[in-house]
Amino acid sequence: MPEIKFTKVQGLGNDFLIIFVDSIDELRDARALSRKMCERNYGAGADGLVFITRARHADADFASRIFNADGSEAEISGNGTRCVAAYVYQSGLWSEPQVRIATVAGVKTGRLVGRDGLRFEFEFEMGKPLLASSEIPITLEQPEPRVVSHHLTLGGDVLEITCVSMGNPHCTLFVDALDEASISELGPLIEDHPAFPNRTNVEFARVISEDEIEVRFWERGVGRTLSSGTGSCGAAVAAALNRFTGRNIQVLTQGGTLRVDWRDDDTVLLTGPAEVIYEGTWLQSV
Repeated sequence: MPEIKFTKVQGLGNDFLIIFVDSIDELRDARALSRKMCERNYGAGADGLVFITRARHADADFASRIFNADGSEAEISGNGTRCVAAYVYQSGLWSEPQVRIATVAGVKTGRLVGRDGLRFEFEFEMGKPLLASSEIPITLEQPEPRVVSHHLTLGGDVLEITCVSMGNPHCTLFVDALDEASISELGPLIEDHPAFPNRTNVEFARVISEDEIEVRFWERGVGRTLSSGTGSCGAAVAAALNRFTGRNIQVLTQGGTLRVDWRDDDTVLLTGPAEVIYEGTWLQSV
């Protein structure tokens, strides 16, 4: 097996291995490679593996596909997309003030707002949140235009959830306190709940004020992460839908703070950092 050059980049502790390839249309052994490279003890260690290439269409500059640590493919990652942007700037592949990155969930446009060495700050347009139950998707007895304060039965408990899609499914629970043991227990059960045909990402959110929330994440196909870009967007939209906050807020994560703005045109903006850590060479076979 030929050597594989990769770059490790992190966005608020949500870390990714990035590989530049000639084409992302047919990726041989991508799922197995992701499982092996992302393994923390026996691999390079990361939350996900991202393949990128130059886009073949005029509406984007680069194209990407992301695979979770368990080998499953994700539609998009907010932090991962910022990490891709940091990679193309740091490597000299791009120098314009804006960059358009194609994902499975559509093209996302980012604006470089700051740089300090290997650390970059970007504002990305994440698109419009999808609110209908069929779009998230979540299976209900009757389809609903919005899934806000919905009661989800889990074993003998009933949980109050609010769900949105940011190109990938998100389920947010608002709690009075962020109990780490409960998060680790409930996260995988909600992720694999039969109500979510594609599984779901899970956010546990505590409202601090009208313009600030604190969130913990259980990511589909990964587990606990220090931060999540689309998860922060999903939790922010959920907070606004429940009228706990306004539409422009700070999201405090274990890895740091992200800014989420849900504009009047319904587009969500995500602002945060990404930092290039190191370059490496993968020598193992798949």
